[in-house]
Amino acid sequence: MIIVPVKEGDNIERALKKFKRKTEKTGVIKELRTRQAFQKPSVTNRRKMMKAEYVQQLRNREE
Repeated sequence: MIIVPVKEGDNIERALKKFKRKTEKTGVIKELRTRQAFQKPSVTNRRKMMKAEYVQQLRNREE
């Protein structure tokens, strides 16, 4: 559970900003989106491999 302590007289928008940052760091929203629809493990692995190849190409270009 994510808890954001808010002091009396503190700005609500600032508290919301802290809450959003904490949820992004924990990866809750990202996990919910991936669980909305089932994806075959082969598709997941293929995407990982494609991403790894892309990153490798970018690193090779820098060198």
